[in-house]
Amino acid sequence: MSMSPRPVRAISIRQPYVELILRRLKTNEYRSRPTKIRERVYIYASLKAANNQRAWRKAKAEPGDFRTGAIVASVEIAGCVWLKRQKEYAYRLLKPKRLPRPLHAKNQPQPCFWRPKF
Repeated sequence: MSMSPRPVRAISIRQPYVELILRRLKTNEYRSRPTKIRERVYIYASLKAANNQRAWRKAKAEPGDFRTGAIVASVEIAGCVWLKRQKEYAYRLLKPKRLPRPLHAKNQPQPCFWRPKF
């Protein structure tokens, strides 16, 4: 059995959404731009947490409970669809995997996709 290659890109997502993805309670990431990326990418937990009480309740947590400012997981991006009613794109996320320990990139994270340097 061969190991899959390490991801080359990362996507920045705020907590608690990262944790909800890892628990498979969130299977789409909503963005204003489409993506053609169809591969495994790292998930960078943004420094700033989301201000969404409903999401925090769903995660049964509070701001500060989860790791931020680091690459904490990876996920496969399997598709991207336009949601006309919501006026945004949904990236379909599959097979999330938590990393055994967080990774810290040497370069500055970007708001959407970026290439971390270690």
